[in-house]
Amino acid sequence: MPRPARVRLPRAAAQPWRARGVAEPDQGGDGLADPKLVLAWLLDAIAAPTWALGLLVPVRESLAMLPQLVISARIRRLPIRKTVYVLGCVVQGVAVIGFGLLAWLGREIPDTLVGLVAVALVAVFALGRSLCSISFKDVLGKTVDVGQRGAVSGTAGTIAAVATLLLAVGYSVGWIPLTVPVVSGMVVLGGLCWLVAALVFGSIREEPGATEGGIDGLAAVLRQFGLLRRDADLRRLIVTRALLLSTALAPPFYMALSGDSTAGGLGTLGPFLVASAAASLASTFVWGRLADRSSRCVLMVAAMLAMLANAATAFLALAMPGVLGQAWLLPALLFVLMIAHQGVRLGRSVHVVDMADRDDRAAYTALSNSVVGLILLAGGVFGVIAQWLGLGAVLVLFAVMAALAIRAAHGLDEVQAG
Repeated sequence: MPRPARVRLPRAAAQPWRARGVAEPDQGGDGLADPKLVLAWLLDAIAAPTWALGLLVPVRESLAMLPQLVISARIRRLPIRKTVYVLGCVVQGVAVIGFGLLAWLGREIPDTLVGLVAVALVAVFALGRSLCSISFKDVLGKTVDVGQRGAVSGTAGTIAAVATLLLAVGYSVGWIPLTVPVVSGMVVLGGLCWLVAALVFGSIREEPGATEGGIDGLAAVLRQFGLLRRDADLRRLIVTRALLLSTALAPPFYMALSGDSTAGGLGTLGPFLVASAAASLASTFVWGRLADRSSRCVLMVAAMLAMLANAATAFLALAMPGVLGQAWLLPALLFVLMIAHQGVRLGRSVHVVDMADRDDRAAYTALSNSVVGLILLAGGVFGVIAQWLGLGAVLVLFAVMAALAIRAAHGLDEVQAG
């Protein structure tokens, strides 16, 4: 089947914001309303239930991933797909604005209701994210030439990371007052960024694309479940990824620990954001180069770092809680954990690409994402455990999961050896 014609953009004037390399104009909102840190901090600061903190990441990650299987074929039938991205931006913006307003009024609302509404808003946000994720790649393919797409996306990611780091420094040194009303206002500002992104993206001149050839992602994944029986390395990779979900699930509990040692967690958000942004800037390139040599070893090393960070934090929470009052300690441990998280993301991505041939690569990616997305739906149980047994107990479980991931990753094939 012939590919749809690609629209070339020879002049910066055609789409000036594209020419400057801003691939996804909603990325500025991500730093202002990061669910793992900013939204978790707000819930902790207004004394929302711990189970709600535990649900933020599972709901955000799973609902951003799983709906793509159902909607991918339907989006393929649309000749103009930028409207899907615009809709996704609007949904995300409204949800984030709603979260900021909820946090602003949180003290006046019963705790349980705050938790329920917060999780519902994150679910709506994730569904909007799903729309953006699946439509953006199509629009990018039609509006930016081969050889420029990586640079465009990479430049946008770097700009977003630097902007997040500057915001974090502003919180840390007091340029931006670290109070619930101010942070809630910044979250609302993040929601407005998504609405602006909708306007910007809607101005793109997109040529109609092919509407035939769409594949029902859900049906395709169901047909490919036989791969789990036939491919032992794929099974081990999925097990490794599932065990390493602790690197994504743990940050809100670190934030909650800081709230245990200071009133409402006030004063801790800036250092946490600095740690997260610095870890991304410091480690992504290194992990990428190492993964090209051995993605298996990257996953093992990342799992070891995650085990050490979670084990140390769990020990302090259970045996020496008073030490957690030191302003630098938890952000330093989070820095190590987020370095591990970057290694997990890059290592598993490179491994699944290198282990499969060209014909099976899409099926391997979709199947592994689907299974892990389903597992993530059960991730909310950690918030319930934290509510019953305490934050230290959950971090012990995360440390054990990371330790088991070392063993699982060790059993993976050395797919770069060939």
